[in-house]
Amino acid sequence: MLKPLKIFVLLALLLGAGYYATVRYVQQIPLLLPTQLYPVVAGSSAALLCKQWQQQQLLSSEQCLLLKVYLKLHPAEAFVQQGVYRISTEQTLLQVLALFRSGKEAQFSLTFIEGETLAQSLNRLNQAEYLQHDIQAAHQVLQLLQWPAEWGPSPTNAEALLYPDTYYYTANSKASELVIRAQNALLTELEQAWLQRQGDLPLYNRYQLLVLASIIEKESSYPPEKNVVASVFINRLHKNMRLQTDPTVIYGLENFNGNITRADLANPHLYNTYRHRGLPPGPISLVGRASLQAAAQPAQTDLYYFVSKGDGTHQFSSTLEQHNNAVKKYILGSKQ
Repeated sequence: MLKPLKIFVLLALLLGAGYYATVRYVQQIPLLLPTQLYPVVAGSSAALLCKQWQQQQLLSSEQCLLLKVYLKLHPAEAFVQQGVYRISTEQTLLQVLALFRSGKEAQFSLTFIEGETLAQSLNRLNQAEYLQHDIQAAHQVLQLLQWPAEWGPSPTNAEALLYPDTYYYTANSKASELVIRAQNALLTELEQAWLQRQGDLPLYNRYQLLVLASIIEKESSYPPEKNVVASVFINRLHKNMRLQTDPTVIYGLENFNGNITRADLANPHLYNTYRHRGLPPGPISLVGRASLQAAAQPAQTDLYYFVSKGDGTHQFSSTLEQHNNAVKKYILGSKQ
């Protein structure tokens, strides 16, 4: 009676030892994939992947056989999820399969930058990796816009309708999905700035606020100055003075070579604020939060002019005489 029991106990110990040894061995199998980004296609499984890696001589037939045994004992670990995954250089076979099972795909990023034009943003979008490029032109961006009806007529120009920020996505996402996210972020920021605006601004709708903010964005990259720059433009609008801002002139030129000329300033295009009073017909760049807030809450000043000091800041003036002296000092003086 005791002899069969001893045999059973011995077999159980041997099986337990075999199970433990198999698990320990499989847990320690290294897997050095040739790339940090690995695509798992639909219909894949742990066993099929192991077979592929065996064919690529990354694993041996014995290792795949032991994995098959392991998966019989742990069936919940046999499935994987489709996606593109980021692999570290030192991972075991089971760690890689656990990652594929988790669905935690690699994250990619795309950044839209304050002050860049829509054309530059679209170029950046079309160069983004692992993205379905279903947006190629400005009119497609405009078609996606969900401009609230109570805000007035929907823009007819797609410029500035993307909020500058970093957007994360997984492989095979659509470019249009990122555009919609950037548009929704812009609408949220624009509404917040509009609701916090000063009461006496010569701006009559949110789109005009966006237009002014885009000019501020191009004129100043120094945050402490933005609301002062905004005050100059607001003061000029109140006086019905031309804004006379170079970035609007440049935006409307077809072939700008980097040097603004007298002929450029005389060009009658609609964005030329040296020729036309009031705001230009549309924004000229992507706009960040600081410029939106500056447009909505400009400083209270008596300033009407400013000129670049050449160090990223500006000299502000209340009178034309003061401004001309500043131009002599910072512009003409630097050329002597």
